[in-house]
Amino acid sequence: MPGRIPEKFIDELLARVDIVEVIEQRVPLRKAGKDWTARCPFHDERSPSFTVVPSKQFYHCFGCGAHGSAIGFLMNYDRMEFPDAVEELAARAGLKVPYEGGGKRPVEDSTDLYALLDQAAKFYQRELGKSVKARAYFDSRGLDAATIERFGLGYAPDQWDALKSALGTSPQRMSLLEKTGLVKSGERGKYEYFRNRVMFPIADRRGRTIAFGGRILEKTEDSGPKYLNSPETALFHKGQQLFALWQVRQVHSKIPHLIVVEGYMDVISLFQHGVTQAVATLGTATTRDHAELLFRNCADVYFCFDGDRAGRGAAWKAVESVLPRMRDGRQAFFLFLPEGEDPDSLVRSEGQGGFEERLKAATPLSEFFFANLSGDVNLASLDGKARLAERARPLLTQIPDGAFRDLMLAELDKRANVTLRIDAPAADAPRRPARPQERSLVRIAVALLLQNPGFAADIEPPHTFSALRQPGIPLLVELIALCRERPEISTAAIVDFYAEREEGRALQKLAVMEFPGGEDAWRAEFFDALRQLDRQTQIQRRDELDARVRSGGIASLSAGEKDELRALKVAVSAAPKAFARHSREGGNPF
Repeated sequence: MPGRIPEKFIDELLARVDIVEVIEQRVPLRKAGKDWTARCPFHDERSPSFTVVPSKQFYHCFGCGAHGSAIGFLMNYDRMEFPDAVEELAARAGLKVPYEGGGKRPVEDSTDLYALLDQAAKFYQRELGKSVKARAYFDSRGLDAATIERFGLGYAPDQWDALKSALGTSPQRMSLLEKTGLVKSGERGKYEYFRNRVMFPIADRRGRTIAFGGRILEKTEDSGPKYLNSPETALFHKGQQLFALWQVRQVHSKIPHLIVVEGYMDVISLFQHGVTQAVATLGTATTRDHAELLFRNCADVYFCFDGDRAGRGAAWKAVESVLPRMRDGRQAFFLFLPEGEDPDSLVRSEGQGGFEERLKAATPLSEFFFANLSGDVNLASLDGKARLAERARPLLTQIPDGAFRDLMLAELDKRANVTLRIDAPAADAPRRPARPQERSLVRIAVALLLQNPGFAADIEPPHTFSALRQPGIPLLVELIALCRERPEISTAAIVDFYAEREEGRALQKLAVMEFPGGEDAWRAEFFDALRQLDRQTQIQRRDELDARVRSGGIASLSAGEKDELRALKVAVSAAPKAFARHSREGGNPF
C-alpha cells in the first residue's frame, strides 16, 4: 500500500530505541531489578503497578492493563498518530522513515497541510521585513532580532489576497488553504483570515506550524478583535495546545518548571529576558487537556494572572482543571501581579532576577483553594463550616487518590472541623498476576517465544506439532512464522501486531509471565516444550490408527500405516510418563 511504513523498519526501529529513555522523559521511573516501575500515567493509583521491561522493549500496567511498545506509548501518552510517533522515534535513532510507493507519507496524514502552514509562516516572516509599521511595533515592545527569529514572528499584509497570490490559487491549493483556516469563504468570495496583523506562529510538539495568532496594528471598523487565533482545524485544537512549549523544550532537556501566562508577548518578553519556561494558553481558559500537557512536561507549574477580579476568576478555572491531574509529586502555584502590570512589563522593569523572586513567593494551590472557597464564609459558625465543606466536597473528590488528597482532606478537617468521607477507589490490582497452578505446554511455548522471539530462528519447518489438535497450536505455528519472517521483531511489536485480534489480550498477559532462570534456561524450557508437543502429536496419531484397527481390524491400515503404527508405539512407550499426561490436556491453554 502506498505510504505504508514497512513492518521490518518498525522492528528495526523498536530494536534501536531505548523504551526506558523514551518513557523516563515523560514519567519518573524507578529501577526495580532488571526492570523499571512507576505510578501508571494512564490511571490514578497510589502504588506503582506500571512496569517497563527494557529486554522486551515493552511496558505494562498490572492495574489498568495499558501496555505496548515505545510507539504505542507515544500514541497513548502524547496523543500522537502512528506515523508521527514513528517519525519522532526515528529522528531520535537517526533513521529516515521509508514509506512504500515512492517514499512519501500518505496524503491523509496531513503532510500537505503542515507544508502549507510552514510556507505561510515563511511568507509572513518575509512580509515583516517589508513593513515599517510592523517592525516598529516589535521595536516598541523591545524585541531584538534573535527573539523575533526564535519565535518566527511575521506580518500579514493589509490585503485580501496577499497570501493566496504568494502560495497559489489552484483549486487544490485553495482547498488546502481553507483546511488550514488561513482562507475563509464569505460574501466577497474567498478571503484571507489574517490581515494587517503581526503574526505569531503556533507550533506543535515537533516544532511544526499548526496555526497562527495575530494582533491588530490599527483599529478599524472591520479589524475584528485585538487578538485573533486560527479557527479549529484538523491540526489545531486550542484547548489542547500551549504557545511556546516547543521553544521551552528546545532550551531545556529537562524542564525545571513551567510558567503559564496569558499573552504571546508576555511569553516572548520573558524569553528575551532569560525566563525561558513560559507558555501561554491560546485565548481560552486553562483546560484539563492543558493541565495534563503541562504536568507531562514537568512536575511544577506556576500560573501567572492579573491580581484583579478577572485574573482571580481565571486562576480559579485553572484550579478546577488542575485538581483532577494532581497526582502525588505534582505542584501548582499561583502568582498574582500588581494592578496595571503584566509579565512583559514586570520583567522589563525588574529583570529575570526580580521576576524569579516573585515566583518564589507564589501562592501554593492548597492555600489559594481554601482562601478562595472561604473568602465570604464565617468559619466561626457551624453554618459557615458546613458551607465550606459543601463547596469543597465536589472538588476534593476529583483529586487522584494519594498523599495530596489526604492532606487536602486533613486541611479541610482542620479549618471546618468536618471529616469529609470519600469512597475509596477499588484496591489496586496486584503488581504481578497470580501464577497459574498448571500451565499447559502450549501456553509455556507461546509465552517463551513471545518473550524471546529470536528462538524462532532455530526452528526449521515443517513442525510435527502443527498437526496437534489442541487449542493454541495454530497461534504457536503462526508466531514461529512471524518471528522467522521478521527477525528483529520485539515482544512489544508482537503484542501490537495481535492487538486487534482475539488472541491479543492473552498475549498481553503472557508477555509479562515470569519464568525462573536466564536466557539459557528459557531456551532449554522452550525447546523441551516443543519436543513434548511433538510427542503429543505422535500419541494423537497412534491413537487414531489404533481406533481404526479396533473398528475395522488391522487390514484397514495400509502397509505404510502399519509400519507407522509400530514405530509410533515404540516411540511413545519410550517417552516419559509426563508426555502421556500432557497428551490429555485440553481446553483453552490461555
